[in-house]
Amino acid sequence: MSSRDIETQLITAIAELQEETALALVRQRLASSEDPLQIVEDCQEGLRQVGRRYERGHYFLAGLIMGGEIFRQVMELVEPVVQRQFSGEVSGHVLLGTVQGDIHDLGKMIVNMLLSCHGFTVHDLGVDVPPVEFVARVREVKPDVVGLSGLLTSSYESMRDTVAAMRTAGHMEPIIVGGGQLSEEVCRYVGADYWTTDAVAGVELCQRLVEEANSRR
Repeated sequence: MSSRDIETQLITAIAELQEETALALVRQRLASSEDPLQIVEDCQEGLRQVGRRYERGHYFLAGLIMGGEIFRQVMELVEPVVQRQFSGEVSGHVLLGTVQGDIHDLGKMIVNMLLSCHGFTVHDLGVDVPPVEFVARVREVKPDVVGLSGLLTSSYESMRDTVAAMRTAGHMEPIIVGGGQLSEEVCRYVGADYWTTDAVAGVELCQRLVEEANSRR
């Protein structure tokens, strides 16, 4: 069986909420020394399919919760491998949260893990976070970067409300929106400064923003 066939099997297993099959495939690929980030990306694609099926009414809330639980178990398997492979010296504070109306935390979990491996202090607000909580925690934490996560297209309005609330409150920290279906157009619509659909690229962006901020101090 080719590597592409195995990738497809993993994506399908997660999309169809086949927990045991998905975890067995992850263990198999880790034992074969495959790139853990590619494994995570395949799992993300499977979960994106879960999200699309939810939006089309093929899955209900229980399906979203099940998908998240499978992903959490995947991360427990992958995280030790990622921690051994990644390290960095740049440090800063990042505030993360999945916006109100969205309970997905898969992308946020990956970013959280990679940021921590690269020396960042991560303040994770969890999921379904209302704008007022983002505003309060930005005031409390004073992060270098704020990350808003959302998988569903319905989360764009919440992202927009959250960005507007932070700007109205005078918080001018760089805001990154992240999610599998984002685009430059969506970024402009919600009023964020940056956007990403890739966890590794998101971490690199946070590193650059902190380095630029430090150089101005």
